[in-house]
Amino acid sequence: MRFPRRSGILLHPTSLPNPHGIGDLGAEAYRFVDFLERSGHKLWQVLPLNPPGYGDSPFQCFSSIAGNPLLISLDRLSERGNLSGAALHNPPDFPAHRVDFGSALAFKIPILTKAAQTCLQNGIGGREEFESFCHANTDWLDDFALFMACKQAHRGVTWTSWAPEIAQREPRALGEWTARLGDELEVIKFWQFEFFRQWQALRAYAHAHGVSIIGDIPIYVAHDSADVWANREFFHLDARGNPTKVAGVPPDYFSATGQLWGNPIYNWEQLGTTGYKWWIYRFQAALRLYDIVRIDHFRGFEAYWEIPATDKTAANGRWVKGPGADLFSRVQAELGDLPIIAENLGVITPEVEQIRHRFGYPGMAILQFAFGNDPQGPSFRPHNYERNLVAYTGTHDNDTVVGWWNSKGAGDSIRTPEDVAKEHAFARTYLGFTEQPINWVLIRAVLASVADTTVIPLQDVLGLGSEARMNLPGTSNGNWRWRSRPDALTPQLAERLKILNQIYDR
Repeated sequence: MRFPRRSGILLHPTSLPNPHGIGDLGAEAYRFVDFLERSGHKLWQVLPLNPPGYGDSPFQCFSSIAGNPLLISLDRLSERGNLSGAALHNPPDFPAHRVDFGSALAFKIPILTKAAQTCLQNGIGGREEFESFCHANTDWLDDFALFMACKQAHRGVTWTSWAPEIAQREPRALGEWTARLGDELEVIKFWQFEFFRQWQALRAYAHAHGVSIIGDIPIYVAHDSADVWANREFFHLDARGNPTKVAGVPPDYFSATGQLWGNPIYNWEQLGTTGYKWWIYRFQAALRLYDIVRIDHFRGFEAYWEIPATDKTAANGRWVKGPGADLFSRVQAELGDLPIIAENLGVITPEVEQIRHRFGYPGMAILQFAFGNDPQGPSFRPHNYERNLVAYTGTHDNDTVVGWWNSKGAGDSIRTPEDVAKEHAFARTYLGFTEQPINWVLIRAVLASVADTTVIPLQDVLGLGSEARMNLPGTSNGNWRWRSRPDALTPQLAERLKILNQIYDR
């Protein structure tokens, strides 16, 4: 599907400023939409909005359908009457520039629980709406709520370590645990009701201001998730539910041992016998959240790197053919032409590109990687862009533009000091600049390109260094924590972006 010529900013809602420890769907999110409109941007890209699990990663979630309750705005709950204003007085002294997930969780969950109880017991703040939401979403909500309540009852351990009868979803156990945890289930369902109510209100506001939302579908789901617990037949698991084969990527230019992600591998044969109904539902659910969907690791649908679950690295994996065009043909037959972006970064084969072109999905180009030794570098240079493309200065998985430019390469196994010097010289020659701020040089280059869609991480708009990096792939500590400061979105910044968007017809 071809998109109109426009631009946007990448910012996960957790990175918004907020006095409650983590960005949410409250006033600052609406203020950000206003900033996008004033800047001439028509797109807001977010990371997965699902409840994060291991490492606080939005790509390792307890559900691929549910929303993250930490994104619920406490102020919005208070305005609706679910909370007394006193509950929000004197919050902890949270750091302004980063998310402390543990402290935010400890602060918000008791307050969210109280808000749920107020609504459920006293009928304040939408009891009838809540019951209607539960009825309309029972196909995923019941399993998710029971999964989270059982996980809490088992002190947070992975579901394969629960009491065997509920881990195996024995029918009698499902009924008994549902009855035993009835109050907890209601609270968890209320959080989902409130998340979706707040998100859809924010999304409607964005639409009213000419802004569309780009969101993510990660190709894989976490093993410790309601997705796997409730749909074991669609994954390669042993009798206890542990993965026998896991996902990752092979050794390459960036890693001598590859990347071992650990997500369970799909049983594509079994999924195919159902007409891929589980995947079709995932697309339907994503399009209830987002206007455009970016499929993370698109190449894994053509062929994926399968690793024995007992291995400690990804080095001994093997390529296995995926469902390929068959899956997307079925999705298209069921749902029509969808607004999909295919993340085609890494080792991309002609077969992967054939699938992408067949269905008209735009790929991606990362300008930051256009000037060095990245194997995809030549295709990332603007003179090689095609129009049906999404061009980025960078993404959530690489350093900020300023951080990348300032890196000297010392001690870096990928970029030596000599590599950096050559990269800088080529970038200066190619882009025709001397001492201008590197972030604005790259921003102008992607906006000026023929790519229909361009997206800029907010960190690059603000000219921030490596301290603002969102994620370092292959690591699990300290990621996903960056937050914008309240005074960052100035009128002067909006005007500068607006002029560029107008010059380049975006």
